[in-house]
Amino acid sequence: MNLTLKIWRQKDANDKGRLVEYKVTDISEHMSFLEMMDVLNEQLINKGDEPVAFDHDCREGICGMCSMYINGEAHGPDKGVTTCQLHMRMFKDGDTIYIEPFRANAFPVVKDLVVDRSSFDRIQQAGGYISVNTSGNTQDANATPISKIAADQAMDAATCIGCGACVATCKNSSAMLFVSAKVSQYALLPQGQVEATDRVLNMVAQMDAEGFGNCTNTGACEVECPKGISLENIARMNREYMKASSQG
Repeated sequence: MNLTLKIWRQKDANDKGRLVEYKVTDISEHMSFLEMMDVLNEQLINKGDEPVAFDHDCREGICGMCSMYINGEAHGPDKGVTTCQLHMRMFKDGDTIYIEPFRANAFPVVKDLVVDRSSFDRIQQAGGYISVNTSGNTQDANATPISKIAADQAMDAATCIGCGACVATCKNSSAMLFVSAKVSQYALLPQGQVEATDRVLNMVAQMDAEGFGNCTNTGACEVECPKGISLENIARMNREYMKASSQG
């Protein structure tokens, strides 16, 4: 198939940036979206032009780096997939495809389609962990009984890959779905109870400090999340936050 690509090009965070049109031909419907981008970049390099910068790593839907805004949708028109799992059969011959970086004040553009999502790392560092005694007297995890329901819910929350699609999709650029998944992952397990109060207070405070917007329960984040993280996690985080605040 032959396609017209309108791609956001931006030299750095201080550059104004603009959409630039490119043509690609003979694209197989079996290619992934990133393979199509590779074809374009090979053409640009062969002509002596600057290739389009975009993030990628595993290309297996695990790392969450391949975050692109495609035709107005985070990760593109398919559901439950990351950009690297999106295939060109979702498009038609002659289509025009708009490709932009994720837009949020807390995700500044580094170059072209690459954004700085280190704000997520700082939120995680604020409390998204448990402190474990590693002196040699650690307790066997299998000795701590956990209900099947709690274990399943914690695992579902833990599948969040931190790609930022929830932020890019939300009209307020809210990170509530991401933060609530990280809070829920531990709030549901006995190992997470020791630091539960500090965890939710610190992570929410860091989220606000990073400049993310507020949640207004639109639900777009859950719809566009490639891992299907549930809005129930936001409700759980709100309960954890209220409980932690009352204890303070």
